[in-house]
Amino acid sequence: MGLGTSLFLVAIGAILDFAVTVNTPGFNLHTVGVILMVVGVIGLVLSMIFWGSWGGFHHQAVYTDGLAPPRRRRRVIDEEID
Repeated sequence: MGLGTSLFLVAIGAILDFAVTVNTPGFNLHTVGVILMVVGVIGLVLSMIFWGSWGGFHHQAVYTDGLAPPRRRRRVIDEEID
C-alpha cells in the first residue's frame, strides 16, 4: 500500500467517523471509519519505514569481483519524415 492509498483510507475513515450522522441497522459506520483510519495509519507507517528499500532514493550497486552484469543498450533513431 502506498502513501496515497494510506492517506486516502485515513481521510475516508475520518469522514465516516466524524462527519456522517446516519444510523444503519446492519453495521455501525463509525466503527468502519475507525477501522479504515487504523489500517491507513498502519499502511502509512509501513510505507515510511520501507521507503528506502522500495524506491525514492537510488542506491548504486557495487561489485567487488570486478564483473558487472552487462548493461542493456538503448538505441534511439531520430528520423525526419517528409
